[in-house]
Amino acid sequence: MRMVDIIAKKRDGGELTTEEIQFLVRGYTDGSIPDYQMSAWAMAVVFRGMTPRETGDLTLAMAGSGEQLDLSSLKGIKVDKHSTGGVGDKTTLVVAPLVAAAGIPVAKMSGRGLGYSGGTIDKLESFTGFEVERTREQFLQQVRDIGVSVIGQSGNLTPADKKLYALRDVTATVEAVPLIASSIMSKKIAAGADAILLDVKVGKGAFMKSLEEAETLARAMVEIGKQVGRRTVAVISDMNQPLGFAVGNALEVKEAIETLAGKGPRDLTELALAVGSRMLLLGGLVASEQEGRSRLQEIMADGSAVEKLAQMVAAQGGDKKDVYDAERLPKATIIHEVKAQEDGYLTAIDAEAVGHASVVLGAGRLTKDMPIDLAVGLVLHKKRGDRVQKGDVLLTIHANKDELLQSALQELKGAYSISTEAPIEQPLIYKIIE
Repeated sequence: MRMVDIIAKKRDGGELTTEEIQFLVRGYTDGSIPDYQMSAWAMAVVFRGMTPRETGDLTLAMAGSGEQLDLSSLKGIKVDKHSTGGVGDKTTLVVAPLVAAAGIPVAKMSGRGLGYSGGTIDKLESFTGFEVERTREQFLQQVRDIGVSVIGQSGNLTPADKKLYALRDVTATVEAVPLIASSIMSKKIAAGADAILLDVKVGKGAFMKSLEEAETLARAMVEIGKQVGRRTVAVISDMNQPLGFAVGNALEVKEAIETLAGKGPRDLTELALAVGSRMLLLGGLVASEQEGRSRLQEIMADGSAVEKLAQMVAAQGGDKKDVYDAERLPKATIIHEVKAQEDGYLTAIDAEAVGHASVVLGAGRLTKDMPIDLAVGLVLHKKRGDRVQKGDVLLTIHANKDELLQSALQELKGAYSISTEAPIEQPLIYKIIE
């Protein structure tokens, strides 16, 4: 086989064979296929697309390009959860201990944040001493002992995807749905999951801006799951405004703890229950979504969800006192209130603008090696549809440097829309694809 023939075949709309896809993934991983040929192929995919079978083959080839985690020593059906990312998205911090407390083993590898899409690993480091790097045996033993562990991604997990993702980023080929879908699913499959729950965000603060785009991606990933024998469910959820009230690492951790105790924001609680109940369904613990929801609500109410998070924090070197007393978490030195300038209804909060403001404050990073400030961020006091009066506090900014506070205020100009008429209510969850 020659890479030039594979490029030409895809350019002309042909369907690549399993062997051709394996050849290009293997060759790109070992360096025998150069960047310029792989980028030409990726651009051909942008224009010509891939069939479900091709996309499934690409996913499996990338999953097999490096280490694969064997979770067979863990009892039960292992259900992984992935979010496509958004502003204030701390769902994993809630769902992982919640579902584990119900009896589903959660062995999860998560990434760090880039841009305004915060990383679960960064947030967990808000707990004093929390260790995100664990050996494979430590990771598996912790799941056997307490049912849950969330760690950083293995260095040699899906190396083909790492190379291809970096190439797509600089060759304007990020938007190809087969490449996005196979990138996400290859990591989930390599991480050893039996079943996969996908939270696909849509809206101004998400990668997918329209419902049509989000649904196309969700269906592609569910189809990959079907192709490779992993039961997969996708929940399409709203990201036109931040999820919950808190945006920023330690601030989000505090809100996640409140949610585990049944005292969190309505939208975050609802999404956690929707995602978690379907994970119980995928794991065979319940017969219906409603049964799963009821069980999770009981776990929140009796305190065992918070206790499970405390167990995980302690097992990974953290201080579980931080879980029971969130005032111990990192705090910013500057607290600044942003107030409403008029009466009316809050009709929109620009999630992207809020996300950029959090990055400016230091809560997010623009490059992978950039340090972050765990204490800073924003806390919203009003959400879309709320009635506000002039002088009401819309949000509180938590900052450690005055110049960064001023930059964040610039980012927030125009982020809030207030009208005399109440907005039409928008759903939190648009569709569930199985």
